[in-house]
Amino acid sequence: MELNLSNYPDYNQFREARFHLINRLRERGIRDERILKAMGKIPRELFIDPAFVSQAYEDVALPIDCNQTISQPYTVAFMTHCLNIKEGDKVLEIGTGSGYQAILLYLLGARVYTVERIYELHIKATKTLERLGVKVFSKWGDGSLGWSEFAPYDGIIVTAAAPKVPEPLLKQLAINGRLVIPVGDRSTQVMYVITKISDNKYLEEHEQYFKFVPLIGEEGWTNG
Repeated sequence: MELNLSNYPDYNQFREARFHLINRLRERGIRDERILKAMGKIPRELFIDPAFVSQAYEDVALPIDCNQTISQPYTVAFMTHCLNIKEGDKVLEIGTGSGYQAILLYLLGARVYTVERIYELHIKATKTLERLGVKVFSKWGDGSLGWSEFAPYDGIIVTAAAPKVPEPLLKQLAINGRLVIPVGDRSTQVMYVITKISDNKYLEEHEQYFKFVPLIGEEGWTNG
């Protein structure tokens, strides 16, 4: 998979910055070259608040619209690694945000379905994805409920913090599918990696601590 960069003549302006970011991710322990190569293609500067473009390739979370953030590159790479994506996998993303994670999944060969609860972000991300020639299925709605119409999924990635693991997401996993989700309070979360062994059996692993914006919805936090 490739991006359509014909409408973005300034792409090469940040080439060196992308190169240095990928090296920093290697130094932090990201070893999957497929993920690193794909991230090295994505113009992160297109996905952030224009006031922060000079920081686009620092390994930090940055503001986007609607008081949301684009995740730190290390976090994106780590979560994607935990998904263990294979080409052709059907992957559900909860929390489209800027669209950056959806593009990474697409470049790794996944069939991507993505849900965003904030209408303004849904529309803006859809336009960005279309501009870059990225073909994903997206909708505006409550991501904590998943997207049952197209289940089961080989992988589900949640880019917001949940107070508990949403039951609908577990049900929408395929056998041997993986759910990667930060779970905890509003301040700090542990990354859960859950593999579905059978219809009623799951293998649950806990990874590093992270900090995400809250997952708002019926199976998440209330908005307030």
